Amino acid sequence: MALTKANIVDSVSHRLGLSKSESVQLVESLLGLIKKALENGEDVLISGFGKFCVKHKSQRRGRNPQTGEGMMLAPRKVVVFGCSGVLRDKINGKEI
Repeated sequence: MALTKANIVDSVSHRLGLSKSESVQLVESLLGLIKKALENGEDVLISGFGKFCVKHKSQRRGRNPQTGEGMMLAPRKVVVFGCSGVLRDKINGKEI
C-alpha cells in the first residue's frame, strides 16, 4: 500500500491534535515549499531522510516502444532523490 497525501494529513491531524483543515493546510504548505525550491533549481535536503535534486538530461536518441521507430528525446529536467545513510540503514535493518 502506498502512502498517500490523505494518509499524511490524517496522521498529522492525529499526532499533532490539529483539525483536518489545519492539517491539510500544513501539508500543502510544506509540499508547496518543496515544489517551489525544486522549480527554482534548488536542492531540498531533509536531514535524516534524503535529498531531492533537479538534474538536467541532455537530448538523446530513443525509440517508440510500440513501433520501434527511432526518435530524439528533448532535453529536460528531472527530480532525483538520494536517500540519507540514516534512512538507508533503517530500511536495511542496520539501526545504530
